[in-house]
Amino acid sequence: MGLTKFFLALYLTGLILTHVIVSVTGDDRQDFLDGHNTARAEVGHGVEPLVWNYTLAAYAQAYANKRIPDCKMEESDPDGPYGECLAAGYGEFSAVDAVNGWVSEKPYYDHESNKCVHSECGHYTQVVWRDTKYLGCARSKCDNGWVFVTCNYYPSGNYYGERPY
Repeated sequence: MGLTKFFLALYLTGLILTHVIVSVTGDDRQDFLDGHNTARAEVGHGVEPLVWNYTLAAYAQAYANKRIPDCKMEESDPDGPYGECLAAGYGEFSAVDAVNGWVSEKPYYDHESNKCVHSECGHYTQVVWRDTKYLGCARSKCDNGWVFVTCNYYPSGNYYGERPY
């Protein structure tokens, strides 16, 4: 009986992971990585490129799916182990659109004071956080017609008082 439950769990896990992998295309995956890694390369200071992580992508997809009914821009788990950036847009709102939005906060980050100036910059600092190594992202089409995008990061960033690079 125990072996049957094990194989059933393995089968169901396979179905779930297959759904997750199909949900973010290879092009999306590369667009997410390229956007992040271009911003990281511009910083220099030992900020290495991110590597795609399927566990993070599965986490992101599960949360993106949860947001389908309402497209609410609220964190999946504010005290959780992962960093997170959220975005929403209409039309085809792509991986490139989401990452460009986060990276567009760059002018508002003042490295000298380690503060955001005149606007939000926490998405940008998470994108370029030096200690972050892994990335997983997902998109979902919400019932209101918008597209919800989430990226998760490990190790997370944006620790109060610490510089991103």
